[in-house]
Amino acid sequence: MKHPEILAPAGSFDSLIAAVQCGANAVYLGGKGMNARRNAGNFDAEELRRAVEYCHLRGVKVYQTINIVMFEDEIDEAVETIRTAAEAGVDAVLTQDLAVARMVRECAPTLPVHASTQMSIHNLEGARLCEELGFSRVVLARELTAAEIRHICENTPLEVEVFVHGALCMSVSGQCYLSSMIGGRSGNRGLCAQPCRLPFQAEGGKPYALSLKDLSLADRIAELTEMGVASLKIEGRMKRPEYVAAAVSAIRTACEDRPVDFETLRSVFSRSGFTKGYFDGRIDREMFGYRQKEDVTSAAGVLGELARLYDRENPLVPVSMRLEARAAQPTRLTVSDRDGHTFTVEGSVPQAAINKPTTPERAAQNLGKTGGTPFYADEMDCDLDDGLMIPASELNALRREALEQLTAARSDVQSHAFTDRAQRAFPRTRDRKIPTLRARLRLSQLTPEIAARCPDLILPYEDIAEAVASGKAKPEQLIVEIPRLLFEGTDAVLEVLRQARELGVTRAWCGNLGAIDMARNAGLSPVGGYSLNITNSAAVQEYAALGLTDTELSFELPVTRARSLGGFLPQGILAYGYLPLMALRNCPIKAAIGCGKCRGYESLTDRKGVRFTVDCGRHDGHPRQVSELYNSVPLWLADRLGELEGLSFLTLWFTRESAAQCEAVVQSYAEGRPMPGAPSEKTRGLYYRTVL
Repeated sequence: MKHPEILAPAGSFDSLIAAVQCGANAVYLGGKGMNARRNAGNFDAEELRRAVEYCHLRGVKVYQTINIVMFEDEIDEAVETIRTAAEAGVDAVLTQDLAVARMVRECAPTLPVHASTQMSIHNLEGARLCEELGFSRVVLARELTAAEIRHICENTPLEVEVFVHGALCMSVSGQCYLSSMIGGRSGNRGLCAQPCRLPFQAEGGKPYALSLKDLSLADRIAELTEMGVASLKIEGRMKRPEYVAAAVSAIRTACEDRPVDFETLRSVFSRSGFTKGYFDGRIDREMFGYRQKEDVTSAAGVLGELARLYDRENPLVPVSMRLEARAAQPTRLTVSDRDGHTFTVEGSVPQAAINKPTTPERAAQNLGKTGGTPFYADEMDCDLDDGLMIPASELNALRREALEQLTAARSDVQSHAFTDRAQRAFPRTRDRKIPTLRARLRLSQLTPEIAARCPDLILPYEDIAEAVASGKAKPEQLIVEIPRLLFEGTDAVLEVLRQARELGVTRAWCGNLGAIDMARNAGLSPVGGYSLNITNSAAVQEYAALGLTDTELSFELPVTRARSLGGFLPQGILAYGYLPLMALRNCPIKAAIGCGKCRGYESLTDRKGVRFTVDCGRHDGHPRQVSELYNSVPLWLADRLGELEGLSFLTLWFTRESAAQCEAVVQSYAEGRPMPGAPSEKTRGLYYRTVL
């Protein structure tokens, strides 16, 4: 059975060398901008080209990350980033933004595109839509169980990439807004400040309630291989080269069915050890951990030993050598690699031996001395006439010349053809100056007043049938909400969506690519949710091509940017609510006090005493597969409606408010009233702030 690719992080050139010399089959790295680790060392254009030359010589692939969401004024930068990747000859790029993926397809059509983990692909439906969009590989969310990974691998032709070692974010990647809300540094823009690693605490629980141990599946590689996983990914572009060396060596050892040195792995970096909780479906308090003093000090004892793993050239590339020596003819050496390169060099005519003729064994011994090069002699064939003498110096010179030619050929960068075809002007389709109101709420929160004032109502899929039967809402008003994260049970939800369609409902709220696929399969028109992270007109246009009828924009987008977008779709924003800051498959409240003592919503307190609600939905009879971490104060824009003209709609995102409170908020937005209470009891979100 073919082993999966070992994919290593390269945040710097030293880390890249460590990865390659320790046996990685591929590395992933970022340019100086537009990647999800903008604080890593990263690579400028010249460094990127040198990295590709270095890796390709040694048979290692290079994937470049262009995996952040793009703002409208960054199109030229994105084009140049793609141009640099294409000219450097990278083997693929990873993207999060559908607009960037489209630009790659248009400008460099031979350059493969991988769907980044930031796209939150966590079910088969999401993978299928990635296939439709032209991706060749999907990097799955880190929260999947072994069974869920297997199901995707067995049902998609896409290559599947899975994280096997490194840090675990508390939130599903691409669905975390905590860093941007607290400090204006967006994880979706590559500048996460990791506030989750700071002390958050549930009442009755321990500190660091949002910090998970690092993942390690190093002892489960055989299982992943059998599933059909194509690539084993190691997290850590911000980590030191010794960490990369240790992690790659461990995964390589596991691929060779040898015992893994977990002690060294833990010593070089861990947070209270490792976990495989998601993979095994044991999603509990044992997964939590943080960086302690002993975790930091333990690294000192292993760094020197790990550095020695990559301080010299390890021969990684097998070559075949054939030596031919005939009387009265020049000696010939042919060297071939497994990638189709073959070179033949000639030496002098061999002399008749006076004492000891050169034997095939002695010739092979000399030719096999490839030390200091990336090559080793995998096959050797020495065909010599009897009685000839070939000096060792000549054999060495032949080998050196042939390998130099092979080195040049393997290092020759094969650029991808690039033509700037990126669209820069987008039509605006604003159909009204004053945005309408759209309420997202539960059926128990819906009142006649709300139904009268809001042309559109987003209700959970569980509430749709009763909403129609009770007459509380008209089918044409309703938008059925598909959970933005649905790890399992998609068939059952799809059946409910089809029933909603039979009731006359025509639209579904979709916060993930998988949900879009489900909505279309049910015969519903997809409505885009904020968690699609749409931040530019080109992305709007891409989602329009997928069948969306309108969309919420990312709430990380300042109002001035949001109002300026075009792209064929009516657009709106979340304008009220306790903003969802994290999507958590491992609930920190469950870990702290257990589900039995939880009301379905509790709170976490940060180091400054600010309280954030955690809600799993059980309190309203709609338990979800993920818990939500909500902001401490509600977003309020009712008194800023004049600044929102040009948007098509405003979504009022209700969570735990009573029906009376929901109605009061709707009335305030309909009449443009300020929020009652002190200014500190509300937020303007990120709409009037600079998001980096």
